[in-house]
Amino acid sequence: MLETINSPEDIKKLTTKEKKELAEEIRKYIIEVVSENGGHLASNLGIVELTIALHSIFDMPQDKVIWDVGHQSYVHKIITGRREELKTIRKLNGLAGFPKTKESELDCFNTGHSSTSISAALGMARAMELKGEKNSAIAIIGDGALTGGMALEALNDAGFSKCEMTVILNDNEMSISPNVGGLNKFLGKLRTKKLYTRTNKLLKSKMSSIHIIGKPTVRIIQKVKRAIKQLVIQKMYFEDIGFTYLGPVDGHNIESLESILTLSKQVKGPVLIHVLTTKGKGYEIAENEPDKFHATSPFNIETGESKKGKSDDYSKVFGSKLVELAEKNDKIVAITAAMKDGTGLKTFAEKFPKRFFDVGIAEQHAVTMAAGMAKAGIIPVVPIYSSFYQRAYDQVIHDIAMQNLHVVMCVDRAGIVGADGETHQGMLDMSFFRLIPNLCIMAPKNFKELGEMLEFAVNYDKPVVIRYPRGGEDSVIKFEKESPIKLGHAELLKEGTDLSIIAIGKMVPKAMKIASNIEKDGINAEVINVRFLKPLDKEMIKDSVNKTKMVVTIEDGTNINGLGTAINEIIIQEELEGIIIKNYAYPDQFIEHGTVEELEKIYGLDEEKIEKEIRKEFVESRKIKK
Repeated sequence: MLETINSPEDIKKLTTKEKKELAEEIRKYIIEVVSENGGHLASNLGIVELTIALHSIFDMPQDKVIWDVGHQSYVHKIITGRREELKTIRKLNGLAGFPKTKESELDCFNTGHSSTSISAALGMARAMELKGEKNSAIAIIGDGALTGGMALEALNDAGFSKCEMTVILNDNEMSISPNVGGLNKFLGKLRTKKLYTRTNKLLKSKMSSIHIIGKPTVRIIQKVKRAIKQLVIQKMYFEDIGFTYLGPVDGHNIESLESILTLSKQVKGPVLIHVLTTKGKGYEIAENEPDKFHATSPFNIETGESKKGKSDDYSKVFGSKLVELAEKNDKIVAITAAMKDGTGLKTFAEKFPKRFFDVGIAEQHAVTMAAGMAKAGIIPVVPIYSSFYQRAYDQVIHDIAMQNLHVVMCVDRAGIVGADGETHQGMLDMSFFRLIPNLCIMAPKNFKELGEMLEFAVNYDKPVVIRYPRGGEDSVIKFEKESPIKLGHAELLKEGTDLSIIAIGKMVPKAMKIASNIEKDGINAEVINVRFLKPLDKEMIKDSVNKTKMVVTIEDGTNINGLGTAINEIIIQEELEGIIIKNYAYPDQFIEHGTVEELEKIYGLDEEKIEKEIRKEFVESRKIKK
């Protein structure tokens, strides 16, 4: 049946029985694809029936459906004519793992980060209203994303607006890690509402059928009902702020979903539909471990085991070192924004439960709470993915840096992350953090240096940023001697006279490989591991540049305001003359999805390309000197 579905119109022609059969085929297909490509599995398995029901009741693209975060849009992509292309998902030049307007007109809004859908849907609903259009705007948001402050701001505005729009709350009691906080407890109360809802519907149906007295009686009962509801379900937040609340409804019952979606189109003003789903539905292994299968590498379908061998990565090394430091210093606490496992804090949370704080998907709150703790004499360590630290930029400036508070901000997934694409690439953190006064910015070249930098940071009584990449260290290059971490001191890894290669973070091993390879051509390169982007070791850099007169900088960030810019500024400020310089970084654009190796090659950061250009530039420059 799946092969007959090429557009939403094909869905509308199916019987309920056929839709149920289709749901199982879609699940099987997604499991097959993700087991080969990797990707977001559990969330997509949990939303199959809801997606089928949406396409049955609404008419896209006239009706606008916005998927919060968007990692659960695989089913939508299958239904909207991209079934075969799904086999290319997250691969270079293949389908993106998130909604992309350039892929299909049925993807009406690009998403990738949490808690944005309600704002976007309200904007579209207001635009439709201004233009006199009668189409629907629907936001699909998970209970985890609802903890984000932006979602709550949008709910507040939407409820007050009386604008006709629908919010579908996909409640699976999970985000990436199990949900936390007051809203999660509140939703737990709402999940008990089924008996009340069924009784209310039955009573209304029976009373309405009584001739003459039926409808007036229903109105009286409705008034009584509202009073009872406040007793049965305390703090009816959604209705109190202006939404009509419908549900809870079984998110795996297509008939119930279609009925409630149809009803929502008849209600005036904003509507919230509470849908209960199971993350990983239909694949028992994922149902039992939904956090593990939120985002997964290729795996064996029979066992659920990863096809890739387990190895250390920067997040695990960070987590282990933090536990070691916390055992010696009881002032150290860890704060996460719903990413305990992803940022390596699982062991810390188990060993120090009273010193571990999961604030939900609320990066702004996490950062300012850390500032408050630092002001009170605690040492907060806050690991957040690079692309998510963007969401707390004002808080870093206003609440941490301006007060010069001792908060350790660990920027995980810095640089290119690969298959998750442009919304998740950590390209901008060096650039935007470098603008902020009082920040100390560091990046380790390997696991050992990360541990040493973390130890330095918890003992340095000022705000510190440590950025490190996704995945493991470069195992080819071994550093025999490593100098201790000192504030603002770079590390001279190799002396040379012909060329200065200045690198930061994960690009330092690459710089060493390049230096070794070009030495075979008689080019003696000096290699500097910057370590500190801020404060920069101007003396070492100036001396090296003055000596060689030829400079190459290599970094895994944008070419604006990163390492390359910092070195260029030194050359200008110090009035160094006769310098030839080439900056290797990513261009001023958003970088698409693909493997890290593929993207480095495309954007000229692979060793082969850099070595070739160094050789060419070196020969030409020496010819000019002659």
